[in-house]
Amino acid sequence: MKQVVGIVILLGVCCSVLGCDDEKIPSETVAVSTALSDGPKEVSMEAGNEDIALTEAEWKKRLTDKQYDVLRKKGTERAFTGDYDKHYESGVYKCAGCGEMLFTSESKYNSGCGWPAFSAPADQKAVDESRDSTLGMVRTEITCSKCGGHLGHVFEDGPAPTGLRYCINSAALDFEKNDEE
Repeated sequence: MKQVVGIVILLGVCCSVLGCDDEKIPSETVAVSTALSDGPKEVSMEAGNEDIALTEAEWKKRLTDKQYDVLRKKGTERAFTGDYDKHYESGVYKCAGCGEMLFTSESKYNSGCGWPAFSAPADQKAVDESRDSTLGMVRTEITCSKCGGHLGHVFEDGPAPTGLRYCINSAALDFEKNDEE
């Protein structure tokens, strides 16, 4: 009997860590446990001149399933499936959650990693960095400094002059084309 109870407890722990629940996970994303998410439950942000406070339920209404999984639950798109991996129009990439300008097309390059890659953010204040030790590795997570949405990770294997590769999920981004074209 003790073995059965132990197995049930072990399965429960594994399911909570692996995100096994009744919700469907979009096939385009790889789930990262919601138990690992320490993102805010309510976020205040400025939209124009008004403040907006969003609960998790409001985020679900505002975002697509894929965007919600990536931005709010720290999910990751499968490599080479995102809309902006091989996208090279001139313009700016904004946070899909709040509209904050994050990257410009001038810093985008083809790293071959399967996700949109940038050598630098449009403004260093637009992104926050934190240590991410999930999935058995240590990385630097990048989040939107305005809404706290998970964007991706930054690695020290990018091109000069920064030497950085901001590896960002397409679902975390909205693209705004330059008007000049």
